[in-house]
Amino acid sequence: MSESNAEAVASAVASATEAATEAAAGGWRRTTGLAGVAIGVVAAGAAAGVAIERLTVGRGMRQKARLALDSAGPYGGLRGTPGKAYADDGTELYYEVDDVEPAAESALTRRRRRLFGRKAPAPVTVVFSHGYCLNQDSWHFQRAALRGVVRTVHWDQRSHGRSARGVSQGRDGAPVTIEELGRDLRAVLDAAVPEGPIVLVGHSMGGMTVMALADAYPDLVRERVVGVALVGTSSGRLGEVNFGLPVAGVNAVRRVLPGVLKALGQRAELVEKGRRATADLFAGIIKRYSFASRDVDPAVARFAERMIESTPIDVVAEYYPAFNDHDKTEALAHFADLPVLVLAGVRDLVTPSEHSEAIAGLLPEAELVLVPDAGHLVMLEHPELVTDRLADLLARAGAVPAAATVEGYGSTSSTAGPG
Repeated sequence: MSESNAEAVASAVASATEAATEAAAGGWRRTTGLAGVAIGVVAAGAAAGVAIERLTVGRGMRQKARLALDSAGPYGGLRGTPGKAYADDGTELYYEVDDVEPAAESALTRRRRRLFGRKAPAPVTVVFSHGYCLNQDSWHFQRAALRGVVRTVHWDQRSHGRSARGVSQGRDGAPVTIEELGRDLRAVLDAAVPEGPIVLVGHSMGGMTVMALADAYPDLVRERVVGVALVGTSSGRLGEVNFGLPVAGVNAVRRVLPGVLKALGQRAELVEKGRRATADLFAGIIKRYSFASRDVDPAVARFAERMIESTPIDVVAEYYPAFNDHDKTEALAHFADLPVLVLAGVRDLVTPSEHSEAIAGLLPEAELVLVPDAGHLVMLEHPELVTDRLADLLARAGAVPAAATVEGYGSTSSTAGPG
């Protein structure tokens, strides 16, 4: 970004956030559009402003394109056996299980018997935790590739996807904490994986959830976890992330955003109208903060947009403070003796790859994979690479035989058909 563009971004950020603050004080109808911009930024996981590229396609055409992608997009349609777990505050957490196909089971049993020494070992279960403003479908390509090869559990974090609104948040107005998410994951494990070895996979906030689980339940990790994958995540110091913005822009956003979000969360119905009114801008923001490649399949970009835009503004608001408070660096020590994959996009503006490098620095035996042409949603942007490295981790952890083949995840290039 050039210096002049950086100054323009900083100015735009300051103006937008100040206007949103004014809206919170009473000028709601006058600034609904700006509120929608702010919501789109936060929902994209950026928590910052962004330079807006000039729109060159007619609004009606763009609306028709979105409808066509919504009707034809093949992503996010995989479903498994549903189940429910209950958090310690009573929140209902939704999960789905994909079981191993019988043909694959005999080979897996032989492999696990050598590793775990049991005559009839419980299958290794891979548990996927998604990120902020996403849901379990964000793992679509990895789920498709592993389907039938290994037992998997995909769950929706509280107030996301098919899980219920957090009871502590809806009833008591309490903000979400990363520690609470770690306890939620434990509830899902107790319900969906009551026995047997586990591989934990987490993206972004999901990786933080995995760290919180380890921090609160080190015995569980020691006794049952046989592998960990941390994708595009951080163990702390998220308050220092600049989101690709100049210092002035970052400071402006950080100064007003917590109060703006709180106020907007209290006027959710009006703000959601603003989000719909700024759908074109919203899509541009999501693409900037989710992907780095120029040739991402439009259907994949729209798939990500649908997941993010489905997160209500009050949920966005109640999660936001948790990230600045997040620090689970010491919890990483519980993974020191395990096979660990640390993977990130080099051009991730939300959780920069330097955070993954810091995690790997504390886990010398971990495999560190940095993907040059990738943003925050690397598992959607480069599914082949992510799935290949995940498959290797599962082989090292004994979840699949070393010679097992995973396939069917396809390509997200705009020049290729969906997988």
